[in-house]
This record gives sequence, structure tokens and C-alpha cells, in this order.
Amino acid sequence: MDQLSAMQSFVRVVEAGSFSAAAVRQNSTQGAISKRVAALEKKLGIILLTRSSRHQLLTEAGELYYRHCVSVLSEIEETEAAIRSQVALPEGMLRVSAPVPFGRMVVAPLVTEFVQQYPNIELELSVDERNVDLFAEGIDVAIRARELPDSSLVAIPLMKTQMLTVASADYCNRHGLPASPDDLKKHDCIVYTSRHVHQKWYFSRGETECSVPVSGSIRSNSADTIFEIVLSGGGIGQLPQWMVAKAIRSKTLLHLFSDYQTENIPFNFVYPQNRYLPVKVRCFMDFMKVNVTLRKS
Repeated sequence: MDQLSAMQSFVRVVEAGSFSAAAVRQNSTQGAISKRVAALEKKLGIILLTRSSRHQLLTEAGELYYRHCVSVLSEIEETEAAIRSQVALPEGMLRVSAPVPFGRMVVAPLVTEFVQQYPNIELELSVDERNVDLFAEGIDVAIRARELPDSSLVAIPLMKTQMLTVASADYCNRHGLPASPDDLKKHDCIVYTSRHVHQKWYFSRGETECSVPVSGSIRSNSADTIFEIVLSGGGIGQLPQWMVAKAIRSKTLLHLFSDYQTENIPFNFVYPQNRYLPVKVRCFMDFMKVNVTLRKS
């Protein structure tokens, strides 16, 4: 007896509801399907199905065996798919989601090189301030900052970025240059909108750590918007290093408290839980890891 074929036939009978329907699905005959299931029962020494002229019902042992068969067959299918993906060329539509500023400033400059390297991939980049539903919107992989509360997703680290405290020279000329993080309490700080009424920015130097409550007359849920407000002299902001590095180098913005360490924000790839990754997703993740690292160095 071919036990794998017998297990497949047994699962098809359960799912199809009858031996005749299972035979159609397996492109076989009702007699052949019945013989396989009977041989399986004989080998196991148990009755898996109670048969009548109209219905086949699972016994208690049959129900347990069915669940294990589904698991084993799924494992085999996924293993075969994973092996095929090792030699397959990356191709097809790849849907990527990223936060607006990160997508615009980090991902977008790299996608042209990526599709040139993998010409059989079509890439669709969606940028959004919200955390999109990967399942509902058909996203293959997303890039997200901070924690991963959704346990149905897998997180793979991409990078960490330090939050830098910045202000324009115009703002500092009008309001004075804060000498220490504690001085922020007296300044207009542009804070990122969250569920918390009070915002705190974190600083450390050596073994000394502090958290400073900050507030201001303007709040926003968009890092891009905060960046523009800070540029225009509207207040002090704390933004990712990759967003403000160019402005600091050109002296458009001043880096405050450069002798302090600030919060490091993790950025992760997230994707639906699977036992293997499609080759197109794995290629994108590997490409981004290498090129983001090169651009940071």
C-alpha cells in the first residue's frame, strides 16, 4: 500500500463528503478510493469512517487521524514548495507596505535598483501612516517601526535608527538654545500624536538616564509634517536620524544635545506567518538589509 496516497484519498473523502466526489477530485475511481481507505484502516487496525448508502461519518479515531493527516500533508506540500523556491527565479507581483516617510526617503530610492536586479518582479509600493491589514489588502511584506502587537505576523529586524532632537537656527535665535534636555520643558516641542496625553523624550549619557515631558502648541500624526514644521521654525522635534541627517549636514537644522544618546527605534519586516517565504519576498528583504546598511555606513 502507498500510505501517502491512501492518506490523501482519506482526506479527500472527508473534505468532499463522499467517495464518489473524492474520486472526481483525485481524477480516480470510486472503487480505487474505497480500496485505499480500506487498506489504511486495515493497516491501522481501526475504523476511520462509518459508511452508509448516503453518508460517510468520521469515527472518533478517524477525526483524530484526519487532523494529523492534514498536518502531515500540509508539511509535505510546504517543504516541497520551499525546496522549489530555492531554485526558482523570483518573479511576479510583490506588494510592499511602508510608513510614509520611511517609504519615501529610504525604500523609494532603492526600488529602481531592485527591479533592475530582478527584472521578473513587479513591485507595488504602498505608503501609509496606518498599519495596513496585510491579509485583507494582499500585502506580501510590510516595514513597520517599534513593537509588533499582532501575533499572527512574523517580524524580522531590518535596522535600528536613533531619534535625534533638532531645531532650526531661526527657532533657537528667537527662543534661545536649550543647554540640556531638561530645558525642553520651557520650549515649544512638536510631538507625535499618540493615545497618551503626555509625551516624554528619553536621553542618556554615561550611566545617567532621564525622561523629559515635552509639550507644544502643535501636534501631528505625521513625521513628514513634524519635519516641515521644525524646518519652518515652529518648534523643536525629535525625528529619525535618516530623516534629518541631510538637513543637519547642510546646517539647515541644528542637532541638539549631540553628546546624549536618545531612543533607538527598531524597524522590522513583517509578513503573515508561513513556514517558508516566497523567493520574491526573501530577495526583497535581503536586498534592503544590504543596501540600507551600506547607505548608513
